[in-house]
Amino acid sequence: MDYKFKTKPYAHQLKALEMSWDKSYFAYFMEMGTGKSKVLIDNIAMLYDNGKINGVLIVAPKGVVKTWYEQEIPTHLVDHVPCSPVLWQAMINQKQQRKLDTLFQPGHDLHILIMNVEAFSTKKGLEFAARFLRCHNTLFAVDESTTIKNPQAKRTRNICSLAPHAKYRRILTGSPVTKSPLDLYKQCDFLQTELLGHSSYYSFRTRYAVMKTANFGGRSVQVIVGYRHLEELSEKLKPFSYRVLKDDCLDLPAKTFMKRIVQLTPDQLKVYKQMKHLALAQMDGKMMTTATVLTQLMRLQQITCGHFTADDGITRNIANNRISELIDLLWEIEGKVVIWAHWQKDVHKIIAAIVKEFGEGCCVDYFGLTPQNERQENIRRFQEDEKVRFFIGTTQTGGYGITLTAASTMIYYSNGYDLEKRQQSEARIDRIGQTKPMTYIDIMCEDTVDERIVKALKKKINIATKIMGEELKAWI
Repeated sequence: MDYKFKTKPYAHQLKALEMSWDKSYFAYFMEMGTGKSKVLIDNIAMLYDNGKINGVLIVAPKGVVKTWYEQEIPTHLVDHVPCSPVLWQAMINQKQQRKLDTLFQPGHDLHILIMNVEAFSTKKGLEFAARFLRCHNTLFAVDESTTIKNPQAKRTRNICSLAPHAKYRRILTGSPVTKSPLDLYKQCDFLQTELLGHSSYYSFRTRYAVMKTANFGGRSVQVIVGYRHLEELSEKLKPFSYRVLKDDCLDLPAKTFMKRIVQLTPDQLKVYKQMKHLALAQMDGKMMTTATVLTQLMRLQQITCGHFTADDGITRNIANNRISELIDLLWEIEGKVVIWAHWQKDVHKIIAAIVKEFGEGCCVDYFGLTPQNERQENIRRFQEDEKVRFFIGTTQTGGYGITLTAASTMIYYSNGYDLEKRQQSEARIDRIGQTKPMTYIDIMCEDTVDERIVKALKKKINIATKIMGEELKAWI
């Protein structure tokens, strides 16, 4: 393509751009790790250079909205495009309001607004987005578009109602069908009304779902018992979509590192602040040993994972967003996944949530409480049994010596502080027999010790040495 990229595209990314760049609507059905964000950003720059757009509205889940703002756009948007992306915030001060106001200033700059999908469940968020769309020739993109699959959800209705005001529309997701083919209807409806040939979700359901009448408490209801005409549906998607899996992209780097950000709940934030204050209070005017420092960090990280040990020695749970983020993430990933947690308590939570979501027999475990006589069998089942998608364990127990090459994706639900355990655990999928590009994903709480730990591990820093003395303040 006659275009000077800021970061070199891979062959599959070029193909996606060639198919889509000037289309009014398009779907990037590209698996996580294949670089769909870069494709969208290059598409935006091409449309801007050709005078087609001067505004961009990107809608993304909370876990990735800051990644667009802090990483994706600065990394991939070509330097000659003048822009200052603005991240939507519902609760703002005067400085933030001035940033929002820049979105409506005249001139030649590309105006980029990034909003989390939950904002469209609010009147304030909806009205601001509508005003932005009215003021510009806009490309409107929904990242992880399965967040608008539910036709009854308020955010789905609101986002789809705004779509006609955008000159260009894009959806991005690695798994457009999470639980049923019916997930496609509203995602495609956002791109173009009646794009799949149906004016309502219910007529679409009648065509592609097999319905049966069931009686519950004397009331007759229609329930879905199967699906039909799926080849026809697949053919309808082809003219406006591009599908690629990580396994198909032989030109990808051997390893890709990603992160998913979650917010502390109000209960977590309260306890975290109390523990942080205590840690800093203990530090002032005193020498602290490495063991003491790591204990403080351990307590803070336990809180970010949703539990803490009180003075009475009893461990209590705290409402948190980590599990729900993990489940959302797993729906986006094709194939098998290795999941590491630092705490045994978290392993139990993860297993319970995954079994509830994906069914019995979908996972095996490998941690301190896994019986010795079951461990090798669990590895064998994960490697050989297609029904077993998830391997869940701790790096302390499973991070050494075992082979898990049936998976090419590894998720760190929580991290420890031991650099060797991190490196060794990463190598469980990076062994002889691995033929696919590998993706490593860290789940972390924003503005907490989680971020510091992951950053240190990725830079191969010895945490215990790094945080001694006055540097502890910066870490906490």
